[in-house]
Amino acid sequence: MKRLLVFILVTFLLTACGVGTSPDSPTVTASEETPPTDNINVTNSEENVGFKKITADEAKRIIDCEESYILLDVRSEQEYSEIRIDGAVLIPHTDISSRALDDLPDKDAIILVYCRTGVRSSSASEELAQMGYINVYDIGGIIDWPYETVGDSSANG
Repeated sequence: MKRLLVFILVTFLLTACGVGTSPDSPTVTASEETPPTDNINVTNSEENVGFKKITADEAKRIIDCEESYILLDVRSEQEYSEIRIDGAVLIPHTDISSRALDDLPDKDAIILVYCRTGVRSSSASEELAQMGYINVYDIGGIIDWPYETVGDSSANG
């Protein structure tokens, strides 16, 4: 009976300490002393080694708190004209391999990548990571961006 209680207690403690985490999705604990990029929950799996998938809220925190970052829109020119996150630069996902080294020369820069739904941003983030960029954050799709966006007025007519 004692062994059963000890087993249950140990099992409870081990699982309680790991709530919401797994080896494939570590959680970085926030503290006031750490910079915003250290405060984000990241999901690293075999599919996205080298870049991190973060939420819109985590991306907004980086935008609001970091002095330097690149907001990268990997959609088409037409999509970019219609609606985008203010301050974003456009490199369509099909052009990442040919334009990244010229347009994004700092491989240490924080790069926040988005598209419409998250498919192209994931692919572009993976490609950037394979090219040696080390601070790549896939923020998914603009359709899930709850914050302010801008667009060209001529594109809306």
